[in-house]
Amino acid sequence: MSPLPPLALYVHFPWCVQKCPYCDFNSHALRGTIDESAYVDALLADLEQDLPLSGGRELGSIFMGGGTPSLFSPEQIGRLLDEINRRVSLAADCEITLEANPGTVELARFSGYRQAGVNRLSIGIQSLEAEKLQALGRIHGPAEARRAAQAAQQAGFDNFNLDLMFGLPGQTPAEAMADLAGVIELGAPHLSWYQLTLEPNTAFHHAPPVLPDDDALWDIQAAGQALLADAGYGQYEISAYARPGHRTRHNLNYWQFGDYLGIGAGAHGKLSLPDGRILRRWKPRHPGAYQADAGSPTGIAGERVLDADDRVIEFMMNALRLNDGVRDELFSERTGLPRDVLVPGIERASQLGLLADAPGCLQPSERGRRFLNDLLALFEGSGNG
Repeated sequence: MSPLPPLALYVHFPWCVQKCPYCDFNSHALRGTIDESAYVDALLADLEQDLPLSGGRELGSIFMGGGTPSLFSPEQIGRLLDEINRRVSLAADCEITLEANPGTVELARFSGYRQAGVNRLSIGIQSLEAEKLQALGRIHGPAEARRAAQAAQQAGFDNFNLDLMFGLPGQTPAEAMADLAGVIELGAPHLSWYQLTLEPNTAFHHAPPVLPDDDALWDIQAAGQALLADAGYGQYEISAYARPGHRTRHNLNYWQFGDYLGIGAGAHGKLSLPDGRILRRWKPRHPGAYQADAGSPTGIAGERVLDADDRVIEFMMNALRLNDGVRDELFSERTGLPRDVLVPGIERASQLGLLADAPGCLQPSERGRRFLNDLLALFEGSGNG
């Protein structure tokens, strides 16, 4: 039997100052004040309920996402991290990330987060153009975005990420490149540069803005990848670019089909069990319901065991996002299935030029990364024999 995969922890904070029109995450516009202490208490009760499924593994990374975790004070973030560490071992080099928005309220807190134990920030800039930020419903302007990156470095964060979108309403390729060049100048060692998409159940989906056409998007992507490479950022995943030594460990664990506990309103987790099952578990989405039931049986909104076909598709959906793919053996180690189930899909994908000629590796070609959905479709039903 293969050893259990590495373990990470995702912590969800469901509140934002306001809901962005493109956002399909479980986030809720802030009404009044947050009882931070009560929510941290709920998170810890939730963690205690899930920990028996962890197999005693240490945490290699913690990611605090949202919503806007930086609405919480450094004191409560520090208490949360201290109490997590009392309950589960952290790797000596555990990566601890906190998402932040570049509103002026949060900037003064960056030093406090660093002292609390956070060692990586992920800052949602999205654009450096005021008109585009307004169209995206962001509450900050370009100057605040730049100050956030500077504040992260001044607070001692030598590891931080900036999020930037392209394909914004009315955006030209020249505007997208100016945006990207401006963000590169801010000096973050990691960039998440991704295309705006219209997701179901969002304001943009119900009232779609005019977005660049496919030809313009392809021009933006090709030019942007060249610009990032020239600036020393290596693309290692569809939307992830890093300078040497700064690939995000937490997301790599997802993409390599590792395990993670998920606590917080609407959080999802994925756990490999000693008996060979792989369990997905999720929590109530509404913050009130979550806090009322955290740590009790009704605090688990649902769970299911992945069947063989689920394992194939979920593994490939993650692994094939990586430019270098993964080694062949990882498929069996993480799914418990023989590699043979992949052979028909691999043969067809190779014929179509969607997989690279990389012996011992499951690696998408450049064409495969561009047409990832077509590539994944070739593996549907593989686990059912």
